[in-house]
Amino acid sequence: MVVPLELKPAPQGSGDPSSAAAARELAERVARPTAAERDRDHRWDPALFAELAGARPGPGLAGPLVPRALGGGGLSATQTCALLEGLGEGARDPGLALAVGVHAVLATVPLRAFGSPRQRERYLPLMASGDWIGAVSLRQTQGAALAPTVTARPGTPGLGGWVLTGELDLVAGGPVAHHFLVVATHDGGGRTAFVLDRSTPGLLIAESAPAAMRTCAWGRLVLDGCHVPDDAVLGSVGGAGTEVEPLLASLDWVFSSAPWLGVMRALVRDAVDGVGERRVFGRPLVHAQSARFTLADLATRCELASGLLYRAAGQFDSGGRPTRQDAATARLFVAAAARTVAEGAARLSGPLALTSDHLIARAHRDALFFAETGGGTEVLRPVIAASLLGLG
Repeated sequence: MVVPLELKPAPQGSGDPSSAAAARELAERVARPTAAERDRDHRWDPALFAELAGARPGPGLAGPLVPRALGGGGLSATQTCALLEGLGEGARDPGLALAVGVHAVLATVPLRAFGSPRQRERYLPLMASGDWIGAVSLRQTQGAALAPTVTARPGTPGLGGWVLTGELDLVAGGPVAHHFLVVATHDGGGRTAFVLDRSTPGLLIAESAPAAMRTCAWGRLVLDGCHVPDDAVLGSVGGAGTEVEPLLASLDWVFSSAPWLGVMRALVRDAVDGVGERRVFGRPLVHAQSARFTLADLATRCELASGLLYRAAGQFDSGGRPTRQDAATARLFVAAAARTVAEGAARLSGPLALTSDHLIARAHRDALFFAETGGGTEVLRPVIAASLLGLG
């Protein structure tokens, strides 16, 4: 079962300008001033997240896809993409934008789509308010084949439930999360998704951060014989491979890419400023045809990325989710475009833009990391090819 993310028609092909503008203005005001400092310190700012999550009136970013009846924004997928795009452009902070997107989309939508009434009523209102943060390992967004193994076995007779054992790293939001979405493999085959509260006995949480996306709160989960009740199962037992995992992959490919569209637009603006201010060999760089061609290429990549991304997002609003080909194509192109735009902006802006405090340097570093997540080209290109050949 796949639950549509929106009950009313949503425009396809472009985002909601008002949503993007509101999120951009909020993020520029509350997040951008400290972005470089938080990046240097590898620091997650809970007060900043709370302000972004609870903005009223305005684009509360914690639960845009949570139904209004459960305290969320009740937005469409295209509107949510626009919010995340605006966040990326205004905050100029890819790590923060990733953390918000993982909580607001990857952790909430599977609960909305496959959660029991009790699970939805317990988790979603507090997630939408930002009081409870949900976390997901980026190792598990593309299925069990790419993830470190977490195993599930039935609990001891009389106790019921399940016992989970294993480890997961790259858990976005791990150190600050109230609960975690975990997919576990059964000895006899099949996989089941679980929602684990932080207080689960046997669950250990450690900080463990990659070199990039420094403003996201990263963690590692160690599941040492965690006993979870039957009502922690998300979806059906053994059904994660056809329920939660395909949805999670599409959500990751589309919504984790949305902030990067905003970051790319910010980079193009910086490149325009750099071209206008720099002189090379005594001549204004703005007069150089090569610089103008580069600017045109960067702007074109932004618009192509936008078209692919919002086409995929619009399919969520049509009663299902994007085809694997469309979602993978959007992610593959955005990841490549982010690197190209960062490199082009660096060439046009000159040496001063390469300092660690500048968006261009931070975005170039984080874009390399972004390109390797979501399965990377090793997953995305075969998915596209298989779709073209009618094999999947």
